Amino acid sequence: MGETTRFGIMGCAGIARKVSRAIKLSPNATVVAIGSRSAEKAHRFIKENGLPENTQVHGSYESLLDDPDVDAVYMPLPTSLHLRWGVAAASKGKHILLEKPTALCVAELDQILQACEMNNVQFMDGTMWMHHPRTAKMHELLRHQHSDLFGQLKMVNSIASFYAKPDFLHDNIRVMPDLDALGALGDLGWYCIRFILWAADYYLPTTAVAFPNPVKNEAGLLLSCGASLHWENGTVASFHCSFLAHRTFEVAVVGSKGTLTLSDFVNPFDENSARFTFASESSFKELVDGWKPLPTNHVVSTELPQEACMISEFSRLVGAIKDGSKPEKKWPSISRKNQIVMDAVKDSIDKESKPVAIVG
Repeated sequence: MGETTRFGIMGCAGIARKVSRAIKLSPNATVVAIGSRSAEKAHRFIKENGLPENTQVHGSYESLLDDPDVDAVYMPLPTSLHLRWGVAAASKGKHILLEKPTALCVAELDQILQACEMNNVQFMDGTMWMHHPRTAKMHELLRHQHSDLFGQLKMVNSIASFYAKPDFLHDNIRVMPDLDALGALGDLGWYCIRFILWAADYYLPTTAVAFPNPVKNEAGLLLSCGASLHWENGTVASFHCSFLAHRTFEVAVVGSKGTLTLSDFVNPFDENSARFTFASESSFKELVDGWKPLPTNHVVSTELPQEACMISEFSRLVGAIKDGSKPEKKWPSISRKNQIVMDAVKDSIDKESKPVAIVG
C-alpha cells in the first residue's frame, strides 16, 4: 500500500472515535497525534480508543499543526470552525480530511479549497458511504456496462432521519447556531444531496425548491426540512432530513427502465456487507396478481468497513503526492457541488420556499 500516512486528529468529537478505529484498521495509515484544547481530554481519548501510548498529545490545535510528524489532519470540528482551521491546516502543508458539512456556505469552502490548492495538499470530506464497494457496484448497474437495464435517470428520493432525544435537542452542537448553524440540513441533508448528485453523475440541478413549513428550534435552527431539486431535462429529486423522525436512511433511484433502492445508504446495517435491490423492465403478470421479473437482491462484501476504505483511499492519495503526483481534484469538486446545492436549499428555506437558481 506504499508509505503510511501519519494522522493527527483535531478535536475529540464522538465521530472521531469511529474514524480513529478506521485509521487503525487501514493498512496505510496510523494515528500519531491528538490535538485538543484540553490535554486531559486528549489523554483520555487515546486511552479509551486503544491508541498507542506514544501518541503525541497537543494542548492546542496550533501545536498539532506545527507537529512535523503529522502528514494529515482529520478535522471533526463544529462547522463554524472549519474555515479557520481548514485554511490553517492547509497553510501548514497538512492534507485535510474534513467532516461534513464542509462549511457554512460555498464561499467559505472555496477559501479552504484555495488554501489546499496553493499548498499542494489533498482535500476530502468525510462522506464515508462513497467509499464502500457497494457504491461502485451500484454505479456499475446505473452507468456502465449494465446501463441498458436502468435507462435514463428520471427521479431520486432520499430520506435521512433519526429521532433525537431531548438531551440532543438541547445540548448537541448540531442544534447550536453558533457552532453548526445548518442543523439537520447540514448534518443529514448533506448525505441526501450527495446521493442525489451521485445518481445524477454530478450534473448540478438548475433549481431548488424547499418544502414549506420546516421545523426549527427556538434559536431558529433547522430540526426538520426538505426540498425538491429540478433539472432542465425534467429529472427531479426530493429529499427529507430530520432530527424528529424514526431512524431512516432510504433511497430510491428511478430510471426509464429500472429502479435501485436501499435502506441503509449512510451506514450499512452490517459493516462487513451491504445490500441493495435492483429491478429492471418490471411489469405485472397477466392477471395483475404479481410482478415479473422480481427485483434482484445484491449483497456486496467488504474486508474493511466503509470508513476504513475512506481512510485507505485518502492515504493512498497522500502517498502519491509524496511521490510527486498532484492532489486528486475529484474530491474537492464533489464537495463543492454538494455545498452549492445545500446553499441553494437553505436560501429557498429562508425565502419561504421560493425557487432558487443553482449556479455552479
